[in-house]
Amino acid sequence: MTSAGDPVAADSGDLDAVFAETVRRTGASIGALYLLTPDEQLLHLDMLCGAPPEFAAPWAKIPMAAPAPVAVAVRENRLVWVGSQEEMVRVYPRTAVVLPYPLALAAAPVGDARSRGALLLMWPATRPPYMTARERGNIASSCRRLARLLEEAAAHGKSPSGGDRPRVVPVGRRPGSPAMAAADFAERLPGGSCALNLEGQFTYLSSGACDLLGGEADRLLGTLPWQSLRWLDEPTYEDRYRAAVISREPVSFTACRPPDRWLDFHLFPDASGISVRIVPSGTQALPSPAPARSTRTVASAGAGRLYQLTHLAAGLTEVVGVQDVVSLVADQIMPAFGAQGLVLSAAEAGRLRITGYRGYAPHVIERLDGLPLDTDFTPAGHALDSGIPGFFADPEEMRRIYPEAPQVSGKQAWAFLPLIISGRPVGCCVLSYDQPHAFPAEERAVLTSLAGLVAQALDRARLYDAKQDLAHGLQQALLPRVLPQVDGLRVAARYLPATQGMDIGGDFYDLIRLGDTAAAAVIGDVQGHNVAAAALMGQVRTGVHAHATLGTPPDQVLARTNRLLTDLAPELFTSCLYAHFDFTRRRVCLASAGHPPPLLRLPDRVTRPAVVPPGPLLGIDPDAEFPLTEIPLTPGLMLVFYTDGLVETPGVDLDDSLAGLAHHLAQADERDLDLLIDDLLSKAGTAGQRTDDVAVLVLHDGP
Repeated sequence: MTSAGDPVAADSGDLDAVFAETVRRTGASIGALYLLTPDEQLLHLDMLCGAPPEFAAPWAKIPMAAPAPVAVAVRENRLVWVGSQEEMVRVYPRTAVVLPYPLALAAAPVGDARSRGALLLMWPATRPPYMTARERGNIASSCRRLARLLEEAAAHGKSPSGGDRPRVVPVGRRPGSPAMAAADFAERLPGGSCALNLEGQFTYLSSGACDLLGGEADRLLGTLPWQSLRWLDEPTYEDRYRAAVISREPVSFTACRPPDRWLDFHLFPDASGISVRIVPSGTQALPSPAPARSTRTVASAGAGRLYQLTHLAAGLTEVVGVQDVVSLVADQIMPAFGAQGLVLSAAEAGRLRITGYRGYAPHVIERLDGLPLDTDFTPAGHALDSGIPGFFADPEEMRRIYPEAPQVSGKQAWAFLPLIISGRPVGCCVLSYDQPHAFPAEERAVLTSLAGLVAQALDRARLYDAKQDLAHGLQQALLPRVLPQVDGLRVAARYLPATQGMDIGGDFYDLIRLGDTAAAAVIGDVQGHNVAAAALMGQVRTGVHAHATLGTPPDQVLARTNRLLTDLAPELFTSCLYAHFDFTRRRVCLASAGHPPPLLRLPDRVTRPAVVPPGPLLGIDPDAEFPLTEIPLTPGLMLVFYTDGLVETPGVDLDDSLAGLAHHLAQADERDLDLLIDDLLSKAGTAGQRTDDVAVLVLHDGP
């Protein structure tokens, strides 16, 4: 047994042992360990037990922002418990799409101060739909042990990651009966008996099973039933096997062995595999449930691939930008079809402009970007012009049809999928392979259908990006490009848009030079997150600036701007905080129109919200008055102006948020004000999803 400080404890073997022990001790049927990628934007499945890695393909990579239990566990640093499939559908509908089975699961963060990843445990739905305090404590203890091992591995420069595919860790098997006795027992049973491992392969068949299935044991052992028995080549049957493995509950189904022999299959799973009983069905022969082979389209695509595509379809409804589409398609389509390369391009002015790619060198993309949509020159152009996908199993087939098409990537097989909406081409999706790859008819049909989903998502994403660019340009035009230099005053500012909506809002700030001995600072927040709010923000900022440059006192600056807004009647209200710095008298005079009070840090680092009695919001009462507040401008004094997006958090008292922000400001290093703002934003939790925009203006009296 190794100690916590022993370098040997950082070995992946110890990590495997702790992981397996956790799954075994908790009684979970399936366990998974996710690790955060270095950029902390993605959770990558690193270890798995109780299920084959192919099952986990749809959830092998989970974005940190995803509405999934493991992502929520890491983001919110808490254990997430889902006690039933009904609860899963209600709370995590996207996860329910790829896990449509009766089960319970728990997801817990691995790590304390800094999360390393998440532990996922699944149980059959037969367990109680609640978790006891003892169970929660055991899981938390195991997560701490896993975190320590991961930290030790990182400290010694070791990576426990198993690479692109998760490392399968055995939990341990129960000893069985002698092999011959078990075989004799199965032979004496009526009907047929067989066994599958967790990967779905035959590991044992009785003679009765061979007779009923119509195959010899030496041909079937080690194969998957839906591959070696063509009449079981239906996603429905593979799905029943998946249901047994994941739910750990018995599953039954009926299948027709051609031409008219109906068989009942009863699957009994446990941690080591599945026992299968096969008996002739008592039901009279019915018409075959599947049409002839020649008319089938997606039958042999496999349940695993269909689940991946269902997951992709659900994900495409939520992506917003073009790069989000690229990432989702690459993470889902490439592994689903075994591709090693992806190019997603958009049709612009008679050329194909590459919007995203995976599996290609940058210099190759440079040569392929901007190729003309010449139907005689490129397969992508022909696919877009005709609306018919192009499939090329090897380079020779490509050269035979398109001898002039550039082949600079070294790829050996390609699928060119036109992205068309209502007859209008929007782009092309290219999947490529490092080795020759045959495209069966079923695979071509699935890819062709998939292209329609990608086309819709890409078109929406391009429109969204165009709106984002417009909003960003408008926002940048209305905010000051640079703050003026004011002798004796150090300043820094930051604006963060809301992550929901049009990436534009009504928060603003400004610093105005008033000669050599005075300056004015202002911050405000217009209600709303749209173009109207941004336009009003521009009017407020212009009004404040005009009155300030005339030397108007702070209360009158707000009063006159208020009358302007009431005359305009914009139906939007504005909060505003205005400060006048007098470097001769060493005084700061402030007036507020319903704005949060600034934070005041004294030279001795005592920090508190400044007491600034607020007047009403701008744009409500044309005769409103705005009280004045004066404070001494002592050397080393710091004022932090901010909008409410920095301190308002659902479920958190505003006074507590202000106290916490003041505490962080008191500890912050004032040598670099930009880094100080970064620290305040990080402590306030604005790095993730933001429902409101945030503006911060820091002013420090000193060199």
